[in-house]
Amino acid sequence: MNKLVPNVAILALACLPAVALAHIGQGDHGFMDGLAHPFLGMDHLLAMLAVGVWGALYTARAWLAPACFVAFLAVGALLGQHGFVLPQLEPLVAVSVLALGLMLAHPLKPGLAASLALIGGFAVFHGMAHGGELSVGASVLAGIVLGSAALHAAGIGLACFLMKNRPQARRRFGQLLALLGGGLILSSVLG
Repeated sequence: MNKLVPNVAILALACLPAVALAHIGQGDHGFMDGLAHPFLGMDHLLAMLAVGVWGALYTARAWLAPACFVAFLAVGALLGQHGFVLPQLEPLVAVSVLALGLMLAHPLKPGLAASLALIGGFAVFHGMAHGGELSVGASVLAGIVLGSAALHAAGIGLACFLMKNRPQARRRFGQLLALLGGGLILSSVLG
């Protein structure tokens, strides 16, 4: 594990320039574009995995946090599709990765309702980023929702099989996410 974290961090940091390529842009896109998107954007990939891990480790029902995220992702996408998009949205999406990493590295246990509200807020930002890009909403949104749910499931699996009884692994994973989130923030602000 000691050698794995730095190697993964270096690989992930090397992928930061690809973050800008993940957003699908304007035009006529379909279900497969939406399905692929969460896997291609480093910010989205890391956030979805983190929510799945957090849900498995800190709630009695592992799917509660992912279900919250997916529901608010759809709300944010619909808002974005109808023109309601916050300025500086990309840095906000990157902040979600940093914050989710910190939630895993240093669990403060603010309570389930507060945690789900925070996760839901992050999901709205992610959804707005997608919704502002969608020209044909339903099929792309369905793909994004399904791709996000698949990554949440992967995060739940990661937590259940690798981290459940290893607090050090949880902490390191959270620290890695926080580090990558910081890098994503810098990349979105400077890029």
